[in-house]
Amino acid sequence: MKITRSRGGPAAAARDPELFEEFYREHVDAVTRFVARRVDDPHTVADLTAEVFLAVIDSGHTYRPALGSERGWLYGVARNVVSAEHRRAAREQVLSGRIAGRRLLEADDIARLEEKLVAENEGRRLVAALAELPEGERALLELIVADQLSVTEAASALGIRPTTARVRLYRARGRLRAALDQTTETADTPERPTEPVTSLRSAL
Repeated sequence: MKITRSRGGPAAAARDPELFEEFYREHVDAVTRFVARRVDDPHTVADLTAEVFLAVIDSGHTYRPALGSERGWLYGVARNVVSAEHRRAAREQVLSGRIAGRRLLEADDIARLEEKLVAENEGRRLVAALAELPEGERALLELIVADQLSVTEAASALGIRPTTARVRLYRARGRLRAALDQTTETADTPERPTEPVTSLRSAL
C-alpha cells in the first residue's frame, strides 16, 4: 500500500493552517474508513473523523518519522478517539442524547458516509470476530488484518516496539487459529455467517 507523507508532517500541520488543510486532504479518506470499520452510524463517523483531526493539532508534535509512517501514527490517534467514544457510549447507554449536540449533515454527506459504512461491513465483522482476544493482541490484529498496516506501522500506532508487536502477533495468531477452528465447527447455520472466519483465516 502506498505510504504518503505530507509537507512537514503532523507537527507542521498542527502549526500552519495551510499545511493542516493539506494534511487533512491527504489522510481524511483513510481515517474515515478506519472509523467506519468501528462505528455504524454516519453522523458518528463524521463527528469522530473531525475529532481525530482536531486531536492532531494537540498531538502533532509527538509524531516521530523514525518510528513509523504518518498513517500508522494517525491510526493511533484515531484508536484513542474511537475508544473514548465507545467508553462514553457505554456509560450513557442511551444514544438519543447525542442528537441535540451533533453537527447536522447534508443529505449528500450522509449518503457518502453510508456508502463507506457499507464498504466497511466486512471490516466491522472482522473487528467483532477479534473481540475475544486479550486487548493488546486484539488491537494489534485489528490494525494488521482490518486496517492493513504493517507490523511496524501497527507498533507505532500502539506505541510499542516492533519486536514486541511481532511477539504479540505470534501469540494472537495462535489464539485466533484455535478460536477459528472452534467457530468453523459451529458456523454452518444461517445465523452464524462464515465470511469473517474466511477472511481472518486467509490472513493468518
